[in-house]
Amino acid sequence: MAIQISPSILSADFARLAEEAAAVENAADWLHVDVMDNHFVPNLTLGLPVVESLLKSAKLPLDCHLMIEDPDRWAPAYAEAGAGSVTIHAEAAKAPVRTLRAIRSAGARASLALNPGTSLDSYADLLPEVDMLLLMTVEPGFGGQKFIDLVLPKIRKARELVGGRDAQVWVQVDGGVAGDTIERAAEAGADVFVAGSAVYGAEDPASAVEALRTKAEKAAAAS
Repeated sequence: MAIQISPSILSADFARLAEEAAAVENAADWLHVDVMDNHFVPNLTLGLPVVESLLKSAKLPLDCHLMIEDPDRWAPAYAEAGAGSVTIHAEAAKAPVRTLRAIRSAGARASLALNPGTSLDSYADLLPEVDMLLLMTVEPGFGGQKFIDLVLPKIRKARELVGGRDAQVWVQVDGGVAGDTIERAAEAGADVFVAGSAVYGAEDPASAVEALRTKAEKAAAAS
């Protein structure tokens, strides 16, 4: 499994989303879209209409992370709209198997997210239903937070559960991913990295993506 970088537009200029997406299209693998509803998390960002508009201009596939209540109702629509990957939170989903299958049926990769305090053991049986497991390395809701190192053992355990680095299930981390933390996450077993401030806070977002990828690849190779 190759290292993948998914810049988060949560840290981009919302008034220039098409340009911000284009700034990383030749360097990144995905474009991470944080959908927040001010209920599941204490922040309000964007929703399906903005995603539909972004899909018309973005060349990168969209990695939609739904930090919302009732993802069982809303998640399939993001896949139907054309998102490449749709993530629901285990803490919010009431029918995760049905919803993950609906996402897949609509043509997107299905992903399950776990907050830092959520046990991986409780959801290990759902791994056959997912294409990616997202482990939050901050408490969800806001960008620019510090990476929580306490999640590193969970990343290692996730890598063991899904198999080696050639496993079909990807292990993604989101939160506080930067030049000084991506190596630890990669060494622990993550292979898909969401980075917001580290990319869009840089003078050259594309170069920032390339630098993060290099660090992660070296750490993964050495682990």
